[in-house]
Amino acid sequence: MFGGLSEKLSQALKIFKNKGRVTEKDVKEGMRAVKMALLEADVNYTVVKEFTNKVSERAVGSEVLESLVPFQQIIKIVNEELTAIMGSTNSKLTVASNPPTVIMACGLQGAGKTTNCAKLAALLKKQGKNPLLVACDVYRPAAVDQLKIVGEKVGIPVYSEDGNKKTVEIAKHALAHAKKNLLDTVIIDTAGRLHIDEEMMDELKNIKKEVSPHEILLFVDAMTGQDAVTVAKTFDELLDITGVVMTKMDGDTRGGAALSVKYITGKPIKFIGTGEKLDEIEPFHPDRMANRILGMGDMLTLIEKAQQNFDEKKAAELEEKIRKQRFTLDDYLEQMQQLKNMGSLESMAGMIPGMNAGQLKDAKVDEKMMARNEAIIKSMTVRERTYPDILNYSRRKRIAAGSGTKVEDVNKLIKQYDAICKMMKQFSKNGGKGFGRGGMPFKF
Repeated sequence: MFGGLSEKLSQALKIFKNKGRVTEKDVKEGMRAVKMALLEADVNYTVVKEFTNKVSERAVGSEVLESLVPFQQIIKIVNEELTAIMGSTNSKLTVASNPPTVIMACGLQGAGKTTNCAKLAALLKKQGKNPLLVACDVYRPAAVDQLKIVGEKVGIPVYSEDGNKKTVEIAKHALAHAKKNLLDTVIIDTAGRLHIDEEMMDELKNIKKEVSPHEILLFVDAMTGQDAVTVAKTFDELLDITGVVMTKMDGDTRGGAALSVKYITGKPIKFIGTGEKLDEIEPFHPDRMANRILGMGDMLTLIEKAQQNFDEKKAAELEEKIRKQRFTLDDYLEQMQQLKNMGSLESMAGMIPGMNAGQLKDAKVDEKMMARNEAIIKSMTVRERTYPDILNYSRRKRIAAGSGTKVEDVNKLIKQYDAICKMMKQFSKNGGKGFGRGGMPFKF
């Protein structure tokens, strides 16, 4: 995400790095490089012009020209202006005072609307909401089935009507169903097209008129660059959208759409899709995104990601096990799964100040290895998982056969586990006394 833009901006701003004083000529030269970096990132030209003008205007003022460390002041100005262009603050969803809150999702085919509707529903469920997904895309083959499948995966009910092609009726019936069943959030997945046409817009206008949505969210593909901004502008003119969900942000290293859409439409980006998995969606924070673009990290989002995968009760139990050195293979498996849920190493590195995420490009938690280890551990008996010391050759051979792996793979897993257990000893408060691997007594 923003990898290309971050690198180019970093190079463009280097002109100020070792200067004790900055002149207007330096600012002009630096802004020329910044302008090229933004244009190459497919940022709208009007946005680029406005941005560089504002930065230049502030950079030739007293706060920079009279500063002892001008580079830091310029970075501060660039950060603030990037934040302003993207919307300044996180824009939250409108919540109905009298539930249910109705969210109407619209967009072109291929933007990932259906999948991201389920992602949004899952995120709201984590926040304590009780959402309902509504299948109003009755034209695209298997669209209703797709929504049902992703809805089931995230544990969200889906309302649909077989044979009914009248989407306005489906939306109205879904709203009544939500009220009857005390569902407080309704997300309506509407039909998309390969292009914007009159028929599609008329249908969306009719749904809007009948259900009076509190939010009209446009789902746009970030990888389409300036086309995404054009689509957003057109939908906004015809429907008066309330916000944008930028999908496929993980696949766009340029970031032009995210930097342009708020300025051009005046409507905020509310959420971004950050990956293919159904939990890879997050609220859009302009200030945090500006920090990421400038390589300043995003510790708040990283902490929030950790908290989403953090169970206080399990953490307390794990701490007790570490203290008493009773860390089992079941515990080991659970920790691996939590790491997997955090996402790629590259995405996490991009949130740590000073870390170059590009150096970890394509560095990911090895999911194949994790799946193999999970199969191995689940092929063991409860006693074997608790007391791995009993794993002789015949047991390891049986486990390998049961998990579809090799004895060498089982041996490798046990070695990894042993290394963890040795580290646990160092953290033990028992001073070398107590329990060893799998709860077995140590002998010194």
